[in-house]
Amino acid sequence: MRHPIFVSLCVMGAFALSACGQSSENDVKRAFQDVNVVDETNLNDVMLSAADPNEAVSYFQRTLGENPDRIDLMRGLGTSLVRARRNTEAVAVWSRAAEHEEATNEDRVELADALIRNNEWARADQVLDSIPPTYETFKRYRLEAMIADSKKEWNKSDSFYEIAVGLTTQPAGVMNNWGYSKLSRGDYPGAERLFSDAIRQDPALFTAKNNLVMARAAQGNYAMPVLPVSQTERAQLLYTLGLSAIKQGDTSIGKGLLQDAIDTHPQHFEDAVRSLRALEANVSG
Repeated sequence: MRHPIFVSLCVMGAFALSACGQSSENDVKRAFQDVNVVDETNLNDVMLSAADPNEAVSYFQRTLGENPDRIDLMRGLGTSLVRARRNTEAVAVWSRAAEHEEATNEDRVELADALIRNNEWARADQVLDSIPPTYETFKRYRLEAMIADSKKEWNKSDSFYEIAVGLTTQPAGVMNNWGYSKLSRGDYPGAERLFSDAIRQDPALFTAKNNLVMARAAQGNYAMPVLPVSQTERAQLLYTLGLSAIKQGDTSIGKGLLQDAIDTHPQHFEDAVRSLRALEANVSG
């Protein structure tokens, strides 16, 4: 009489253990999924910040292929393609991201950036025009300024650059761009001031140093400014001054600056040597 009851209890216990086992297995799976999400997020960040750009592209292409609707992976791929200077591909990916149902204004700004890098200025202008004016970020205004430059809308350009400078704690790069804008339109004193400001913000920004000596040379000032430079950088700046002097017809000054560049450089300065030889050959000829 007791056997059926015992069997029933055993069967019920087996079902209970089975249910517990299944529940535990599901919990473990969920736990591993959570861990994988965290690990993947960390890996995405590593790929974006530290990996070789082309390695990052391969990673995001593979991961996006497995999860084709995830906008975070589209963003990662688009950013990696830009870093790898594969601009045509970057435009395609950011276009797809900008059309995603979870797309933000930031995605559209990134699309505009990729378009500018790919020399598609008109389309970049259209993309930025589609973004509400209330969306105000440093990158948005920096791109707006660059587009205004391309259209020679100088008042707009100055306004956008000024806003962009106020929206970042690291304005050296945009000051350098603004200075180059002034240089291209012939405002040499304004350009010189902005390049000097950029260097004060970032003493390591060699592009601004090179642009500064060009702005000074355009005003007939061939003296080296007081700058924090290495010996190699000083030689390169003297070379830029020399070429600028020659371009403006001050040949003898340019020749002396080229020789100074050769003498200053800690190694053989092939470009300066070649330029000096060409100059001497033209003069003697």
